[in-house]
Amino acid sequence: MTIALLPSQWAQIPLRQGTEEAVEEILHQAYARIPADAPPDKIGPYKQELARRFRKAVAGAQERNALDLYLPVKPVGDEEFNLGASILVTETVLPTRNTGGPRTPPSEVAVQLLTNDGTEDGDLSSGEVDGALAVRRENVAAAAPDRGAPSGSRRVEYMVSVPGDPDRWFIAAFSTVGGGDPRDELAEALVQWFDAVMATFRWRHV
Repeated sequence: MTIALLPSQWAQIPLRQGTEEAVEEILHQAYARIPADAPPDKIGPYKQELARRFRKAVAGAQERNALDLYLPVKPVGDEEFNLGASILVTETVLPTRNTGGPRTPPSEVAVQLLTNDGTEDGDLSSGEVDGALAVRRENVAAAAPDRGAPSGSRRVEYMVSVPGDPDRWFIAAFSTVGGGDPRDELAEALVQWFDAVMATFRWRHV
C-alpha cells in the first residue's frame, strides 16, 4: 500500500523500521538550508527547536502504533518547517480474526461506520479507493490544549478495506489547522488537495 504523487515538500517517515534514519536525513536537509550568514548564536537554538518539534510529531505518531507519517518538511513561502498539516497511516484488524467467529463482510463494516460513527457535526460518505470499499469521514476537532492541540483542526479520514483480507482496514488520516481556523479557505483547499491525493492511492503488493 502506498500514497502516490505527494508534492516534493512532503516526506514519508516510516514508523516501524528506519524511523531514526529518516528523521536524521530530514533534519540534515533542513539544517543545510540555514543561510550561511545566519548569526552563530541563533543557529544552535534554532536547530534544537526544529528537532524538538519534529521528533515530538514523530513520537506522537509512534504512540498510536501507526505505519507511516507524512509531513510537509520543506520550505513553502516564508515558512521553513511547517508542521501545520500531516497524514498518518495506520491499520486495524477486526476482533473476529482472533476470536474465530464468523467474519464480518467489509460492506457490513462500512454500514456500521456510516451509522454508528459518533462524531458530532461530521460528514460521512462511502465509495472506492483503487477498487476497494472505503468510508470517508470529515470533521472539525475542537482545540485540546491539555493534549497538545492549542487550536482546532480539520480532519479527514479514509478507512479502506484491504483487498483479499476482510479483517484488515487501512486508514489514512489527514489533519490541518489551516491558516489558524480549521474552516478557513486554506483548510478547505488542503482538504480538496488530500482528496486528490487519495485518488492516486494504489495498493502495492509485496
